[in-house]
Amino acid sequence: GAARAMRLALRDAGIEPSAIDYISAHATSTDVGDIAETQAIHTVFGERAAQVPVSAMKSQIGHLLGGSGGVETIACVQALRTGWVSPTLNVDHPGEHCDLDYVAHQARQVNPRTVLKNSFGFGGQNAVLVLQKYEG
Repeated sequence: GAARAMRLALRDAGIEPSAIDYISAHATSTDVGDIAETQAIHTVFGERAAQVPVSAMKSQIGHLLGGSGGVETIACVQALRTGWVSPTLNVDHPGEHCDLDYVAHQARQVNPRTVLKNSFGFGGQNAVLVLQKYEG
């Protein structure tokens, strides 16, 4: 599932969960999906889960289905370039089981070096990217 996809992406990148500075969530604004993703983030990041900023582009642009991952990856690259992460709009009360550090309503300067991008599809077709700022 989602936790396995995140762990595999981190392993493939040679990155520990503690190095992730920002999570771009799949976040479709559905109770079942958002709770499952939150639980998966807790599983992978442990006690640190609530300290990593999380936001969802779908709140701004809607669900582009197969195009979502690409557009949201561009937003992650922009976050690495500019230091600012996009907000999740309209997230006033995320729900009792959604207890992460949501970047709500306005962008936040995080200056991430390493980001995790979740894209989860129907039927368990999950993809997770780990992107890191190039400093050369």
